[in-house]
Amino acid sequence: MAQEDIFGIERKIKGRKSDNELGNVFRNMVSNFSFEISTGAAYQDNSMLFFSDMPADYPIQSRGIDGAGEIQAGDTLSFGNGNMAYPLNLGVRINVFNFITLGAGYGREWGKLPSLTGEGRVFEFQEESFIYDKFYGTLGIVLWDAGKRNSFLRWRYRKFSGNNIYMQSELKQRARQIYPWRLVAEGEFGSMMLRKSPDQNLTAPDPYYGIGLRLEYDFSEYSRAFVRPAVELRSYAYGLPEVQELQTLNQHVYSLQVGVSVSLPGTKKCKVPGCRVVMKHLHNGVEYRGSSIWHRQNRKVGQW
Repeated sequence: MAQEDIFGIERKIKGRKSDNELGNVFRNMVSNFSFEISTGAAYQDNSMLFFSDMPADYPIQSRGIDGAGEIQAGDTLSFGNGNMAYPLNLGVRINVFNFITLGAGYGREWGKLPSLTGEGRVFEFQEESFIYDKFYGTLGIVLWDAGKRNSFLRWRYRKFSGNNIYMQSELKQRARQIYPWRLVAEGEFGSMMLRKSPDQNLTAPDPYYGIGLRLEYDFSEYSRAFVRPAVELRSYAYGLPEVQELQTLNQHVYSLQVGVSVSLPGTKKCKVPGCRVVMKHLHNGVEYRGSSIWHRQNRKVGQW
């Protein structure tokens, strides 16, 4: 009785995930939630188009012996620099019908923001290092996964007759293969809080925006690794108390992150005495899993 589905042959198990209706609904719902952690590196390209009626009040110095002359009111100067930063993100995501993903998270970034240079001058900050936190939300569209691959295969094999047993068998074999890859296009938006600013006059009052491309590889139905290249557009405001104006520092961030994501298992781990099935199987009409979330639950040919 402990091994009703001893070989796990059934490919479309439709058993309940709990003995009661409320528990079944809850487990079907939580299986769409996943938690993730990621880190990586980013390159920050900073630029400032300086324009002021009171340029002498700003910390701008000439470079070298042949430095430029005195800045006049109304002069427009271009400053910029680039440097590396290192982010760490924690997030949660919701899968909606394997078509879109909704996410939210918290991140922290460490790095340095050197003084801006340009046109023979230096715009000096009080220090270089910074730490900032960000709270963000994401919206993703699944561009490619196992389901879309199967649709593409059916489209490719459409020219073969349904009576062509060889080609129809080949289509079924390819469609049933485990396909672990998923590609998601993501948009990101959020706000920043400067925990340690390179200058007390530098703030981040505006939200930031970004786009990314997320490539996932499934270890199992519940765990996966991902790589995410992204571009973020940020802006900072530099304002002096004695000057009623703001200078905008624009920042383009090009990042590459790697991480791990784990979904909440909607199927309970089997604890029936004597049951050694490691695939998904049924006991009294309730679905159970026989292995950890890091192993595939539906192996079909050979349990391991």
